[in-house]
Amino acid sequence: MKTLPLRLWALAILSGMLQVLSFPLAGPVPVWRTALCWVALWPLLCALAADNKDGRPVNVLQATFIGYLAGFVFYLGNCYWIFQTMNIYGGLPKPVSAGILVLFALYLGLYLALFGALMAFARVRFGRQTAMVLAPFLWVAVELARARITGFPWDLLGNAQVDNPLLTRLAPWGGAYAISFVIAGVNALWLIRIRLRERKYLRPALVVGLVVLCGLYLLALRRLPASLESIPTASATLVQENLAVGAESSGPMETQAERISSFAHLSRNPAHTELLGIPELAGTKSVTLPEFAYVMKPGREGYQPTNLIVWPEAPSEFHTNDPVFAAKMHELADSTQSLLIVGSLGVVPDPRVERGGYVYDSAAVFSPGETGSGRYDKIHLVPWGEYIPFKRFFFFANKLTAGVGDMDPGAERTVLRRDDHVYGIFICYESIFGDEVRQFVKKGAEVLVNISDDGWYGDSGAAWQHLNMVRMRAIENHRWILRATNTGITSTISPSGRVVASMPRKIRAAINVPFGYERDTTFYTQYGDVFAYLCALVAVGMLALGCRRAVN
Repeated sequence: MKTLPLRLWALAILSGMLQVLSFPLAGPVPVWRTALCWVALWPLLCALAADNKDGRPVNVLQATFIGYLAGFVFYLGNCYWIFQTMNIYGGLPKPVSAGILVLFALYLGLYLALFGALMAFARVRFGRQTAMVLAPFLWVAVELARARITGFPWDLLGNAQVDNPLLTRLAPWGGAYAISFVIAGVNALWLIRIRLRERKYLRPALVVGLVVLCGLYLLALRRLPASLESIPTASATLVQENLAVGAESSGPMETQAERISSFAHLSRNPAHTELLGIPELAGTKSVTLPEFAYVMKPGREGYQPTNLIVWPEAPSEFHTNDPVFAAKMHELADSTQSLLIVGSLGVVPDPRVERGGYVYDSAAVFSPGETGSGRYDKIHLVPWGEYIPFKRFFFFANKLTAGVGDMDPGAERTVLRRDDHVYGIFICYESIFGDEVRQFVKKGAEVLVNISDDGWYGDSGAAWQHLNMVRMRAIENHRWILRATNTGITSTISPSGRVVASMPRKIRAAINVPFGYERDTTFYTQYGDVFAYLCALVAVGMLALGCRRAVN
């Protein structure tokens, strides 16, 4: 590593910092900062394309460490909220919390180390220009690995452009990965443009390639609906419970009866004011209902009756096997004549299990006029938060799940069919996995419901990061998403990813929001991450061809 100039390390750090700034940090991200993603990878690519002190191209090992440093800086800055979550809400000492954050960044930084190694390999085997052409393919392949191997595709590069209405037209085809591909390609193009004179036919090839890409993009636009917006035809009441989480939940506590009474009252009497847009974002305004009328159907306006009531995932200690809780929920559903979805713990007694049964992070469903109930059990649990991976080896890590519990994973992504409509429910962490959320829509879900407890994030930017990923799910599947959270950001999201209405964070309230039922199916819904897999195939092909050249 001594042969690497100091400026290459500086470029890696700069790249990591620019990637951090492209995403929310302590609130909603301003548009000017999201534009940094268009140059965020450029310093890293410059470092990978440079020569060392000996005048030789940076080798694979050196490129691995350059990428590793950029990845470490990115995850340390982007996921800084892990320290706060572990310390304030998990009750762990500050040194331990800081150590967990550092280890987390060191672990996930390995993915950018892999990207650096692949880029160096491509440069050694095929030349600098070809390596830059391959850069977007390699970047997406590494992002796919983050989702499939580690299971943490948090803030994929494409999510930085969730507010770009032109670029998000690609999401219904290739998901967030397609947008990541474009961003990585533009970053690489800066380097290709600098060295155009090195190849006689490179400029014409780039022009032809650009024309082909533009043509494919225009074709994609023609095949999409003229507008991704849709007119709402129904309304829902979203409850924000605002319960303290983890170590913050000290002092006098409400009884379960008091909580049910409070939330039921809010369900029947939602607030008459709400926000149009994302809380704390410039340009967001507050409106008073019914002065602001939802257009539900042609010729009908006004404050509509609630079709659906949603209570969020929260530390409310509602158990599905509690007969008192079930009776109260049936009473609320019957009195409002609304479908009721409640974040709760799905408890299934089983004497054959050591702890006496199974416990799921669930969404319980109660329909008016019915005596039974339905339930969706969260499948993709949070590692170290809701379960401990390889528990036999990490027996000492029980403390990390003390504030949440040791959950069992659900078995099936079921959809709910009520009143001639189909609903898909996904819970908290599941929202960052586009390929999993789409399966609800593929099974017929006409609207998606997301319940989440973002109270663990505190006042960090994680709540807005999480919201933007949920917005991307709406775009990918062209579905309305009703999002009820414990502390915010509670909102309704249109199929174009726009936050139509929301409520301020950290208050106990409920709002009545519009939504609609959609029945079309996008390419992404049907085929998932096929584009990302094609990029991974290109990466594997590059490695195979490069190794063959080395042998010959």
